[in-house]
Amino acid sequence: MGDQIETAAEAIESDALPRCHEVHADPKSPARMDQGPHPVPEPAHKKSPAQWAYERLIIYIRNFEKQLDAKHEVAMGFTGGDAGVLRIEGMGYYDPDIVTFYGSDASGAKTQLVQHVSQLNVMLRALPIPSEEEPANRIGFRLAADLENSAG
Repeated sequence: MGDQIETAAEAIESDALPRCHEVHADPKSPARMDQGPHPVPEPAHKKSPAQWAYERLIIYIRNFEKQLDAKHEVAMGFTGGDAGVLRIEGMGYYDPDIVTFYGSDASGAKTQLVQHVSQLNVMLRALPIPSEEEPANRIGFRLAADLENSAG
């Protein structure tokens, strides 16, 4: 029958872990959220909304970068205004409810977005790399590595 019996602890842990589900127009399209960083061993109930948002954004950014060729980097478009696009060069959070993005805009000016988690609305975009001599910046992979290293 395939029914698996879980201990009470496994059932509670499973219920607390974030889940993700995707459906794409092309049935052959692979799931883009194939894996995330190793779970941080901190109990779920101790994570702030900012930390939850930060960890899940890392997963989205890294998986978006996996789909890019060597001539493109991840950037973030702003919604609800004409602020433009921010090339993501860093990301962080400030407990309990602030997420921040560091980067530069289209003109190269340093840019920082500070956003409350209840207003979080991020559009990931692919931008051409600024210089053919430099490899594409893969911030998502560095963010995920930092998250995994902080868990150990």
